[in-house]
Amino acid sequence: MTIIITGSSAGIGFALAEYFGKKGHQVFGLSRTFTENQYFTSISADVTKKESISNAISEILKETQNIDLLINNAGIGMVGPIEDASQEDILKLFNLNLAGSVMMMSAVLPNMRAQKNGRIINISSIGSEMGLPFRGFYSASKSALDKVTEAIRYEVSPWNIEVCSLHLGDIKTNIAENRVQTKVSEAYKTVFEKVYAQMNSHVKDGTAPIEVAHFVENLIHKKSWKAHYYFGKFGQKIGVPLKWILPQNFYEKLMRNYNKLD
Repeated sequence: MTIIITGSSAGIGFALAEYFGKKGHQVFGLSRTFTENQYFTSISADVTKKESISNAISEILKETQNIDLLINNAGIGMVGPIEDASQEDILKLFNLNLAGSVMMMSAVLPNMRAQKNGRIINISSIGSEMGLPFRGFYSASKSALDKVTEAIRYEVSPWNIEVCSLHLGDIKTNIAENRVQTKVSEAYKTVFEKVYAQMNSHVKDGTAPIEVAHFVENLIHKKSWKAHYYFGKFGQKIGVPLKWILPQNFYEKLMRNYNKLD
C-alpha cells in the first residue's frame, strides 16, 4: 500500500510513518522539516501552499503509480481567550488545519478517481465535538474539517473513495511547544493559567502515539468506513455521547468541573 502522511517530522505523524514503513508499506512523509528515516521517504513540503503540495505529489508519482491512503495529520493547536485572539492567528490556524487538509485531498483525488479506489483519513479531535474553553478556535477548525469530511464522502463515493474523521483525545506529543498562543489579557489571566496547566497535564499523561498507529492499522483493514471514529482515554471519549444526551446546562457544568473552572 502507498501511504502519504502529512506532518511526519514528529509526534503522531512520525509514529504513523515509521510504523507503516516498518510494516512494509511504501510511505511518503510530508513536512516542512526534512526527516531522515530508513522506513519512509521524507519530502519537504508546506501543505498550506498549493505549489508545494503539487511538487510533492509529482515527486511521489515518479516513484509509484497509485496513491492508496492519505492521512491528513498536519495541524497546530491554538490556546487563549476568544476575545483576545488576533485575526492573524485565527487565519494561520484555519489555513493549516482546514485549508491545508482540503488542498491535500484535492491533490490526491485525481489519482484515486483514475484508479477508482482510495482512502483518506482526516485527523481531527474529540474537542471538535464541543467548544473547549480557551481552545475555541482549535475546536472550530477541527469541527469545520469534520463537516468537510462529511460532505466530501458523498461527492467521492461514486469512485469507491472513502473519507473519515479520526477524532483523537490527548496524545503524548510536543504539541504544547508548537501551539499558537494568544496574548492573554488581564481579565482572563488567572483562570487561563489554571486551565492551561490542566491542559498540559492531560497531554503529558496522554496516550502514546504508537497506539494511534495501531488504531489506524485496524481502521484501514475495515471493509467500509463510518464518517467518524474516536480514539483516546475513556474519560475523554465519553464526553461526546454525553453531549448528545445530556441537557446543555448540565453538560456545561460537567465541562467546567473537568476543566477546573468551578
